[in-house]
Amino acid sequence: MATLKRLRWWIVALVCMGTVLNYLARNSLGVLAPQLTKDLGFTTQQYSYVVAAFQITYTAMQPVCGAIIDSLGLKVAFAVFAVAWSLANMAHGLAGGWMSLAFFRGLLGISESAAIPAGIKAVSEWFPARDRSVAVGFFNAGTSLGAAIAPPIVIFLSLTYGWRWAFVVTGALGLIWAAVWFWFYNPPSRHRLLDAEQRALAPDVVEASTGPKETFRSLIHQRTFWGLAIPRFLIEPAWQTFSFWIPLYLARERGMDLASIALFAWLPFLASDAGGILGGYLSPALMKWGKLPLVTSRAVGFTFAALMMIAPASVGLVAGPYAAIALFCVGGFAHQMLSVLLNTLTTDVFPRESVARANGFVGMFGWTGGLLFSLLVGALADTVGFAPLFSLLGVFDLLAAVAIWVLLRPRRVDLRLATA
Repeated sequence: MATLKRLRWWIVALVCMGTVLNYLARNSLGVLAPQLTKDLGFTTQQYSYVVAAFQITYTAMQPVCGAIIDSLGLKVAFAVFAVAWSLANMAHGLAGGWMSLAFFRGLLGISESAAIPAGIKAVSEWFPARDRSVAVGFFNAGTSLGAAIAPPIVIFLSLTYGWRWAFVVTGALGLIWAAVWFWFYNPPSRHRLLDAEQRALAPDVVEASTGPKETFRSLIHQRTFWGLAIPRFLIEPAWQTFSFWIPLYLARERGMDLASIALFAWLPFLASDAGGILGGYLSPALMKWGKLPLVTSRAVGFTFAALMMIAPASVGLVAGPYAAIALFCVGGFAHQMLSVLLNTLTTDVFPRESVARANGFVGMFGWTGGLLFSLLVGALADTVGFAPLFSLLGVFDLLAAVAIWVLLRPRRVDLRLATA
């Protein structure tokens, strides 16, 4: 029989794999954007509408998916959403123009919005507070790993079989994962790979949830909620830029062809993997060596990562494409540190029974910011260029760090948690 502490890392690995496939499907569009705009004959602004279709439905559905996960249970809900996003991505291969592509993209957004709230829910069910940022760092690495493998895999499939089959194959992989998840997952108290003694240990290893179950109405009246939602609104445009706009930027402003993009566009996401994992360890390190309390350690790490986002904001100041990619790599590293620490904070300050709902609601505000920024890029990139728009990313993330300290008040939250 497995031990609780060992099995939980297998759970993280499974969540990570699901996140990889989720982001592989999601980033297929961005990788294929130079080819799709040519083959289907639509403009940069029409492409921004296709991106927005995903962002609008993803934004609206995050809190809904979170509530469904909290109510229906993680095992069933995550499997159902994975099947749905797989079928939606496969349907992209039927697109005949930007409007049909936007329709299928909207369907994908509805279903894929469950992935991060589900992963956060799994971590809250299996890990004590002191270890959650590390666990979130590893499963969140799946977001950037999926984005990193998308350029070589998707472009290989597109050049070999055509872009329609690239969508079909990347979508079909999710169906396999959904079956494995449904067969394997259960919370610690019911997992068949744990014996009765290990199941009985679960409340001692994973702290019991505290606080009343939250509703959407109760969340919006909490200063703590806005201390997470506003920073998420400000940091999300950077990840939307990496996911949807970098290939088009490299093609149009840096003169790179599709093969060159396949060789280099994955590097920022490899750096993102490192940032996500190291970001997870940063908070425990600050707690151990800096003697900082839990929430304050997250906020200090967040501020450090926000300062690093000045690098991608400076992309317009470098001459060559490889220097630009290097700055995007620094940005990818920094952004995933931000993402890991902010997502982990939802497990720190909200009860376990409501953590998926709270994380989804925070995510809705984040994706609203990403949506608005993508529409701004689509409207202005052809006239002012990408670089001035990318420069805003550093400003947004520094403001997010200020919001963490002013609105969340980490030291007060730590005092409250200590006396709870």
